[in-house]
Amino acid sequence: MRQIALLLNEMRDSGLIRDYALFGALAQMRYTEAVATLDVDVLIEVEATGRLDLLQAIYSYCAQRGFQPEGEAIRVGVWPVQFVPTFDVITREAVETAEDADFDGVPFRVVRPDYLAVIALGVGRSKDHARILALLESGTVGCEEIASLALKYGLEAKWLAFSRRFLDE
Repeated sequence: MRQIALLLNEMRDSGLIRDYALFGALAQMRYTEAVATLDVDVLIEVEATGRLDLLQAIYSYCAQRGFQPEGEAIRVGVWPVQFVPTFDVITREAVETAEDADFDGVPFRVVRPDYLAVIALGVGRSKDHARILALLESGTVGCEEIASLALKYGLEAKWLAFSRRFLDE
């Protein structure tokens, strides 16, 4: 992970990306118990170019440093890393408000638990529901915080359905 943190900071410092934040299962592990995952998901903020090959510059940059593509990811050490450009207001704000963490002395940005929960709510798969429940159970985020963001981003109906299904007893 240290190598990934170094690469992401280098990409940001060089101007290739504006910012980044770890999200997905590895970000969740900052706030909850360990979960199984096969890759590293990173939200990246890049300049809108209007091009379909938005990640081409990322892939080229990584290849010049010896990191090769592997399916939809780039292999960095033992981890396949998926670079996901921010795709809506929620993901852009998740990067902007990400927490600063430290990995073996290297600064690293991680999406906050309330944003992890609301992103998962928007996607709505079974594993996303499990992520929300794990975050709530850990106490790192509360129902009020998720409800507030859900309302802000037009996901109130999804939050109410989730609450009825999983939280009402």
